[in-house]
Amino acid sequence: MNKALSPLDGRYVEKVGELARFFSESALIRSRIAVEVEWLIFLTNTLKLKGTERLNPAEAEALRKLYTDFRDEFADEVKEIEKTTNHDVKAVEYFLQKALEVLKRGDLISFVHFGCTSEDINNLAYAQMLKGGVQTVLMVNLEKVLAYLKEMAETYRKIPMMSRTHGQAASPTTVGKEFKNVGARLFRQYEQLSKAQYLGKLNGATGNFNAHSVAYPEVDWITASRQFVEGLGLDWQRYTTQIEPHDYMAEIFDNLRRTNTILIDFCRDIWTYISLGYFTQRVVKGEVGSSTMPHKVNPIDFENAEGNLGLANALFTHFSEKLPVSRMQRDLTDSTVLRNIGTALGYSLLAYKSLQKGLSKLEVNEKKLKDRRICRNARHTGRRQKALAEAKPGIVHWLGFTTLTQHNDFIRSRHQESAQSGTHRRGIAG
Repeated sequence: MNKALSPLDGRYVEKVGELARFFSESALIRSRIAVEVEWLIFLTNTLKLKGTERLNPAEAEALRKLYTDFRDEFADEVKEIEKTTNHDVKAVEYFLQKALEVLKRGDLISFVHFGCTSEDINNLAYAQMLKGGVQTVLMVNLEKVLAYLKEMAETYRKIPMMSRTHGQAASPTTVGKEFKNVGARLFRQYEQLSKAQYLGKLNGATGNFNAHSVAYPEVDWITASRQFVEGLGLDWQRYTTQIEPHDYMAEIFDNLRRTNTILIDFCRDIWTYISLGYFTQRVVKGEVGSSTMPHKVNPIDFENAEGNLGLANALFTHFSEKLPVSRMQRDLTDSTVLRNIGTALGYSLLAYKSLQKGLSKLEVNEKKLKDRRICRNARHTGRRQKALAEAKPGIVHWLGFTTLTQHNDFIRSRHQESAQSGTHRRGIAG
């Protein structure tokens, strides 16, 4: 029996487990190792600092395999070192020093973590993790939701539906148009997310290259920092305190929160349409809708999505409000918060997958919609007149009448003339 504390690692692990390679503790250790390794190679092979001997291709490859061929044993070893250091980044530094000893490159041990504060390593590690998780997992699943919306908008574009404003019957729309509305809103957020910047910095304890400049004043550290950060596939953040200010993260989380809010709105609408009978849900063989009413097919996928979107948004809101705030040059309150990024993305991913499942089972109930459709059947006359009430003033003006009263008087006089003419004809015939 799984004893995971979080349902994401328990009940839902099969649905969201793909995010673990970006946001688990093991993934964080791997990402930190990657930054430390690349920084060491950059110092020796690109900047060629005095006192360092270049790493040959075999040595550089061996170091890179520490993260490209990352194994659970590596994470276990780092965690074991941390028991002594009580410092997670320092444990990674010691792990890398041991690797250099194995390679017989102990001469480079003093250059591991050179000029860096822990935040230089952490901010770059988290930026790469966030970029990978959002672009590789979240956006891919958003694309699938968008594909369903696009398909349904096209499939149902000619199916009329009585719309509802304030919960009451209103002017007609089409089923496809309503799906198109949601798709257009969602795509706008998706586009913004696709253009998001993932920023990183490497500039020392207070963002001023103090240690770097004292040790190697001849190096242009500003240019070197930019070159290194951009070489990791990130955008360079030039002005910082000890920490990267996390403003870009807040922008991404606000973007995701808007995305999720649109989908919450959609889930509630679909739930209501199902309750009105506008849609039905295909029955999946073997599934039970209710423990006491097995004949029911509840909108559980949309309910699950709505609940998880709300959970994700609660976390995204806190991230956006908290992460850009740090006392003076830094405090450590962001550290524990950053570790929960994967949780918020996990609830979002779970919701996106629930939506995909729900949409795949959704079918328009055309029979029900025809009962509410604007049609010529006499028994729908009252409903038809109500639905067309919005359009009537425009038609009246187009016909050349100034007011609705003027139009009605004209129609009434024509009816009277028609009635009189009919009586006259019957008299002649008699």
